[in-house]
Amino acid sequence: MTQPPKRPLTLRDVSDACGVSEMTVSRVLRKRGDVSEATRRRVLAAAKELGYVPNQIAGSLASQRVNLVAVIIPSLSNMVFPEVLNGVNQVLEDTPLQPVVGVTDYMPEKEERVLYEMLSWRPSGVIIAGLEHSDATRAMLKNAGIPVVEIMDVDGRPIDAMVGISHRRAGQEMAKAILKEGYEHIGFMGTKMPLDHRARKRFEGFTEGLAKAGIEIEDRAFYSGGSALAKGREMTQDMLERSPELDFLYYSNDMIGAGGLLYLIDQGIDIPGQIGLAGFNNVELLQGLPRQLATMDACRLEIGQAAARIILNDTLDEPDPDLQTQITLTPTLSLGDTLRRNRKV
Repeated sequence: MTQPPKRPLTLRDVSDACGVSEMTVSRVLRKRGDVSEATRRRVLAAAKELGYVPNQIAGSLASQRVNLVAVIIPSLSNMVFPEVLNGVNQVLEDTPLQPVVGVTDYMPEKEERVLYEMLSWRPSGVIIAGLEHSDATRAMLKNAGIPVVEIMDVDGRPIDAMVGISHRRAGQEMAKAILKEGYEHIGFMGTKMPLDHRARKRFEGFTEGLAKAGIEIEDRAFYSGGSALAKGREMTQDMLERSPELDFLYYSNDMIGAGGLLYLIDQGIDIPGQIGLAGFNNVELLQGLPRQLATMDACRLEIGQAAARIILNDTLDEPDPDLQTQITLTPTLSLGDTLRRNRKV
């Protein structure tokens, strides 16, 4: 089915919603003029509910887009999202479009602010991480009048286009691989779930996969803040002192998994005979470890490339009507040196 062309919201939409003139709406949103507090609150509430963002471009350019692509991601402090940005940049490099990055720190209220400011400059499209957003963010994305690509995740309903992997399925596949190698006493370490929806979905898929074999996670630990080697070492030591019977440790990302691996090597523990390990993301750092950590590729480069192609296609004089805009990629599981037990049959 063909969708009606996107139309950005205007002052008139806000005016109609709150019952005041367009001039009054403009005064409130631009913080100019004498407007009563009650009217100001009414206008701001209507604008937020609609998802209206004032246009910062003045004069004859006011109705046009600029050659910017808003890329909104949760973090630059780990090795995950720079590769996504690299994919975006590869596709847009020889085009008029220029990616502009905003960082949310996994905070919904900050995501609202970053998106609001970026949309006020009327970009040609938005690439934004995740499918979970506040009501205000969803309203702004839905009514922006430009292509919106939600990336990294496909376990949910997108506003417009989406490119990513199923994190629930990724967790399930890891559980299958661990069980196949004969591990039964499993611990989990990861980020605090309210802040990272994708990690939460992998955890849910992982526990579901184990439950099908009648196995439960025996110990778990969660942390907040950046993913670091030191954090992985600390958490691994604490968990094994608390639960020495564990024979497998699953980490929500490779950084803390690498820290756990280095701790176990220092302790002279047989890997993967006594304890197996696995992480997630397949970051380049793993190539320099004494042993190859089992992991799963999150298709980060491909996600960035596909998202950029969707935005670019919309700006062409003759867009490709057959370009896929709902894309599910399949991650690759690498057993490395820490998951394959090489059990005798």
